[in-house]
Amino acid sequence: LESVSQTRAIDSLLNYETVKYFNNEAFEASRYDEALEKLRRARIKSQTTLSLLNAGQQLVIAIALVLMLWRATQGVVDGEMTLGDLVMVNAFMIQLYIPLGFLGVLYREIKQSLTDLDKMFVLLEKEREIADAPDAQPLVLDGPPAVKFENVRFAYEPAREILHGVSFEIPPGKTVAVVGPSGSGKSTLARLLYRFYDVGNQQDTGPHGAGRILINGQDIREVTQSSVRQAIGIVPQDTVLFNDTIEYNILYGKPDAGHEAAVAAASAAHIHSFIERLPLGYRTMVGERGLKLSGGEKQRVAIARTLLKNPPIVIFDEATSALDSANERAIQAELKSAARNKTTLVIAHRLSTVVEAHEILVLVNGEIVERGAHADLVAREGVYAGMWALQQSGAD
Repeated sequence: LESVSQTRAIDSLLNYETVKYFNNEAFEASRYDEALEKLRRARIKSQTTLSLLNAGQQLVIAIALVLMLWRATQGVVDGEMTLGDLVMVNAFMIQLYIPLGFLGVLYREIKQSLTDLDKMFVLLEKEREIADAPDAQPLVLDGPPAVKFENVRFAYEPAREILHGVSFEIPPGKTVAVVGPSGSGKSTLARLLYRFYDVGNQQDTGPHGAGRILINGQDIREVTQSSVRQAIGIVPQDTVLFNDTIEYNILYGKPDAGHEAAVAAASAAHIHSFIERLPLGYRTMVGERGLKLSGGEKQRVAIARTLLKNPPIVIFDEATSALDSANERAIQAELKSAARNKTTLVIAHRLSTVVEAHEILVLVNGEIVERGAHADLVAREGVYAGMWALQQSGAD
């Protein structure tokens, strides 16, 4: 119950803009009050139970001590014990009473500890969704690698497959873009390449029944996750920053780099001048999840830390989605420079950002329906041409 109340409070604070948009401050306050009331009742019940336990324990101990002292006194009266024996028994009773008085408190702590231990063992025994193979070796790279998707199928849930036999290859140092409507599975490709998930679903049989993803001819399921992720840099669609300084968030791409490297990366991402105008400059705190920065500013910080990491494989997942047209044009040149001599996967909604890609894949409902260069796709007057015409008319 305590975690529920804390979660509701944090959720409301992180989404404060949405709360204000819908004028739901009173609603969120009532939800939080309801959670606190449940927590209050639970704590009162717990304290009442503990108090009754302690009172009952003290009563039992007191009755036992009185009976023992009465028996010792009776022994002195009957001549079976001396007065010194009575004093000794009384001293023993006092020494015994003090530790017995702590039993109630210790009982509660022991019960809580056992509960925590049970949760810990359940967590430790839970099977990891993605684990390295027992004989997994580090990914071997000797330059810009080739990335290949072979008949990849994937489903977040067995009943709903997202990707249906997707196959394509990104040659070393080239750029392949994936476009398509929302929900077609574009971002899923990036998650699979990063190996947040393995290809396939629970109904697949055989080692390659759901296809495979290769980097330099190496199945990413047969190499270590750490080496795969070390080789890839990504600018995600939804950028989340740590509650620390701007410099810390930029250097997160390469923690051992210095201030000069952070400045160079920020300049390449066209955010250096903005940072310099801040009172604390690179020491400015960005707030929880970067709430003190706009969407475009957070996106440029994400681009800067990816440029700083300088990986051989780069993924731009709607990298300029939060930028205005002027900043988008400025950063596109830097992204093109950053992708030079790197194997690049661009996931985009704005077709204007992918016109120079070596190959463009049109993904619809988890299937590649068209592929080719921009000019060829426009000339075919198919799905891509329709999307291009629609966006161009909207821009006009």
